[in-house]
Amino acid sequence: MATETTGTASACVGPDGSAIGMPQLCVDWMPNQIFWLLIALVAIYFVLSRIALPRIATVLAERQGTITNDLAAAEDLKQKAVEAEEAYNKALADARAQAQEIIARNKAEMQVELEKAIAKADAEIAAKAAESEKAISDIRASAVESVEAVAKDTAGAIVAALGGQADDATVAAAVDAQIKG
Repeated sequence: MATETTGTASACVGPDGSAIGMPQLCVDWMPNQIFWLLIALVAIYFVLSRIALPRIATVLAERQGTITNDLAAAEDLKQKAVEAEEAYNKALADARAQAQEIIARNKAEMQVELEKAIAKADAEIAAKAAESEKAISDIRASAVESVEAVAKDTAGAIVAALGGQADDATVAAAVDAQIKG
């Protein structure tokens, strides 16, 4: 037959075999819990120190190397950008100077062409003015001749109307004398 024990095995276990209170706080079980805690901590320490931490250190070193390389590359690119900007500004200044030179040259060429055109126009105006003066002098001369002819005819008609007789030579001499002054 089976023997029954009527006593409790521990102060943390009740007569029905259930725990009294929180088993983690039972003083009778603490040495066992501390032993397994130390075993678990040592196992975690070895896993972390041999496997996890070296991998983390490697990843951090790679990241630091990548960051350092990226910063160096960025510095190089920044220097190249500064050099490119300086080259651009120099090229822009050269282009502006060249544009000013071209503008000045074109202005000078246009001024020369303008002076030639003005001289040609002045020559044409002078020629037309000379032609006009000649035409005016011709008109004056013909007007004087016409006035003389009209004056001779009128003088002859007046003398005839007054009942006189005048020959053409006498009328022409009298008209010429009057015209000359």
